[in-house]
Amino acid sequence: MKHDPRCFECLFSRVDLEIKLAETETRKKEEIYDHAKEIIRFLESTPWTHPMIASALHRAMYQRLGVSDPFYALKQASEEVSLTIIDTVLSDLTNFREFVLASVIGNMFDYGVKGHEVSDDFVSFFNTEFASGLAIDDTERILPLCNDVVYFTDNCGEIVFDRALIKWLKDQGSKVTLVVREKPILNDATIEDAKRINLDSIADTILTTGAGVELGIRFDLMPDEVMKAIDTCSIIISKGMANYESLREENGLVPVAYLLCAKCEPIAEELGVNRGDKIALLRNH
Repeated sequence: MKHDPRCFECLFSRVDLEIKLAETETRKKEEIYDHAKEIIRFLESTPWTHPMIASALHRAMYQRLGVSDPFYALKQASEEVSLTIIDTVLSDLTNFREFVLASVIGNMFDYGVKGHEVSDDFVSFFNTEFASGLAIDDTERILPLCNDVVYFTDNCGEIVFDRALIKWLKDQGSKVTLVVREKPILNDATIEDAKRINLDSIADTILTTGAGVELGIRFDLMPDEVMKAIDTCSIIISKGMANYESLREENGLVPVAYLLCAKCEPIAEELGVNRGDKIALLRNH
């Protein structure tokens, strides 16, 4: 697999953020930076997908930093912000497209992607992004397939917006199996995060990707119960770039609805959109 050099620059910027969040002693910083560089040099030559490479790097960094969840406080803060926003805008959301758009905007409340800035005026930011709409809008084709949904989540604050979309789907009669990360990595949502906002009382089932500290989706490590859900569902809803980068490699799947913001140039170029664009893309695999 050919890796874009810009992806490794972004990875290193996340290492920098992890070091800051872990409040690492100054004397250890250079040692950790050097270790990260060695790992990245090795990973550049592997045939792994980008999420697999990122996961290997972050696992190594967590071990060196001596922390299991350096993003914990940031995840809590993003959840609080998202709850404030959804309380403000929820009554204005009336149909599937609008709930999808809100969910994709939630994907924009992300930290640590190089060059991707998160506004401090979150409600105004949401309203501006909502007005600009979706650059790719396949929602009319996605909705009829949403009888039995396997829903792969992404970021912690983002799942507040996912909750609104899932609740809407459930009210229309959909079955929804929610799949979150098994263990903390970056600011991705775990079962703990999902239960804290009562997603377990809305989705039919909550499962995990079963891969430990791992970004994206690993079919070689996926629990049997998730595989069974995928085999019998009518559509997969995939949130965020890491899940997109994992699933795009797979063949023989049911249709996949990719809901994400193109936060970096390589993904934007691949999808034929501008950086920062919001998309709801349906693909057959």
